[in-house]
Amino acid sequence: MRKGIIAGGSAILLAALASFAAGGAKMKITSSAFQQGGNIPSKFSCDGANTNPPLQISDAPREVKSLVLIVDDPDAPSGLFTHWAIWNISPQTTTIAEGSTPKGVQATNDFGRSGYGGPCPPSGTHRYYFKIFALDRELDLPFGAKRSQLDAAMKGRVIAQGELMGRYSRKK
Repeated sequence: MRKGIIAGGSAILLAALASFAAGGAKMKITSSAFQQGGNIPSKFSCDGANTNPPLQISDAPREVKSLVLIVDDPDAPSGLFTHWAIWNISPQTTTIAEGSTPKGVQATNDFGRSGYGGPCPPSGTHRYYFKIFALDRELDLPFGAKRSQLDAAMKGRVIAQGELMGRYSRKK
């Protein structure tokens, strides 16, 4: 009986460590502008002011060294479309105000520029994922790096993550 409890406890511990090592720890990213799975207001899109919504970040592990924020659309006709990517954000960051950019290094988004590019689907309703990643170090990437470079640099460095999904469709 005692060996079974120890073996079971060891298996749970190993599973938790494997999950943590694979970026399995959970963080939260929320917005006061829309709920998880809800509609993103047009003011945050190409039909409005095209500024980022307010974001709140919580539950970052104590050992985090930097944060990465990625906003993308998996429903774009050409495949995954990156709207915003920024890394080396301070791990103490808990709020990104509406229309502001946290201190960090920005990638070139799929609009061909740095900074936030809001939802602008050519047709239908698309899903937009606001993803936050806690890393075990800062990344050594230059301003304007591509998403593929960012993904490669993050590999094996994620210790926690969270996501917020919102939907947007253009009014015709």
